[in-house]
Amino acid sequence: MGVGVSSWRLARAVALTGQLGVVSGVALDVLLARRLQRGDEGGHVRRALAQFPVPAVVQRVLDQYFVAGGVPAGRPFRPVPRLGLKARCSRQLLTAVANFVEVFLAKEGHDQPVGVNYLEKMQLPTPAAVYGAMLAGVDYILMGAGLPTEIPRLLDALAAGRPARLSVTVQGAEPGEDHHVAIDPHDLLGDAVPILRRPRLLAIVSSATLAAYLARDEVTRPDGFILESAGAGGHSARPRGRMVLNDDGEPVYGPRDELDVGKVAALGLPFWLAGGQTGPERLAAARDAGAVGIQVGSAFALCRESGLDDELRQRLLAQAAQQTLVVRNDARASPTGFPFKVVPLTGSAADEQVYADRPRLCDLGYLRTQFRRPDGSVGYRCPAEPVDEYVRKGGAVEDTVGSRCLCNGLVATIGLGQHRADGYVEPPLVTLGQDVSFLPHLDRDGAGYCAADVVAYLLGTV
Repeated sequence: MGVGVSSWRLARAVALTGQLGVVSGVALDVLLARRLQRGDEGGHVRRALAQFPVPAVVQRVLDQYFVAGGVPAGRPFRPVPRLGLKARCSRQLLTAVANFVEVFLAKEGHDQPVGVNYLEKMQLPTPAAVYGAMLAGVDYILMGAGLPTEIPRLLDALAAGRPARLSVTVQGAEPGEDHHVAIDPHDLLGDAVPILRRPRLLAIVSSATLAAYLARDEVTRPDGFILESAGAGGHSARPRGRMVLNDDGEPVYGPRDELDVGKVAALGLPFWLAGGQTGPERLAAARDAGAVGIQVGSAFALCRESGLDDELRQRLLAQAAQQTLVVRNDARASPTGFPFKVVPLTGSAADEQVYADRPRLCDLGYLRTQFRRPDGSVGYRCPAEPVDEYVRKGGAVEDTVGSRCLCNGLVATIGLGQHRADGYVEPPLVTLGQDVSFLPHLDRDGAGYCAADVVAYLLGTV
């Protein structure tokens, strides 16, 4: 549900039904900047900004990005500087403010719990992003795409208003080298650093082995787990063992990849099941297996409160009604190297011709990988950047084959795609889970449905 599909509107709508509404914490700084440059229709962003504890910080953000009435159609958005290991305070503040805004709006006007989802692989923005969400009172932190071993300690430090740091993975780093990103609440807020309520951490894992590894030590132990199968939308874990592809180029999963729910239940921590949880019978089965409940993405991604561009949503619903909606688990699309679910919509970045015509560039850079240069300094590379640049930086040319720019594609999917100075417009890239059997129950007359309809269907109260 990343990059604005699981927006504050959707999370708030879910929370108002009594369930846990979760916003995506990915690329919120870019979304904040572009929403402000669009003129902040409805004034929601500025209303949330007015509640941030340091007005001077808010004014700097407004001065830099807000455009009354919105930028003219076709004009490029002002870029947001990419993050690096040596994070500037102004850059951390933008990340913190953006996460504050999204969580504040999701929690506004009710007292139900709200969570925020992050990717462990995206380590550079995490400390500032988490702190911004905590300033807004976030109740849960959900984290997947890696093992969040240092996040419990990070939450403890930030809740107490102490400086904190997070290790950063650098490919080729030599033994003894220390690479990390640090944050000091006093640098961001001055002397008025509050004591905050610590949110609960839910680790998203794909096996009982990983859950047991995190639970064995109180330093790494989360407050619960999301146990996710390979059918979930977005990224999924690689199959265990050697990667084997079927005739359609999709990874083949086998018995070794099946979730051992019983072993997770034996750990004694609450857990939810995710991936293909498409109906009330799945919820009942999850509870029978000891789970607290289920995590659902795709059904909400296609509801009215979703951040998905409305025209794209209508196309997807129409294809589903015609039984022509296809979701592929592409083994090459993501620069991360993990399989990624892609809807092959005509005119989107999943369209081979459309993507072949796209200039290769990496100007958002959230999925860049840090690597050690020969002189010991740290560089950044992404398989979706120009091939010659990636190879020049020491990357393998085979990594670039089929690799898509997820950052720009997913931002475009919520209607905030970049317009380049040469007139090129970034195409969207849509991801969903592979099981859409819920749609006939929710979109019976083709008029669409809302988040409350999804909850009622899953709870069996329709």
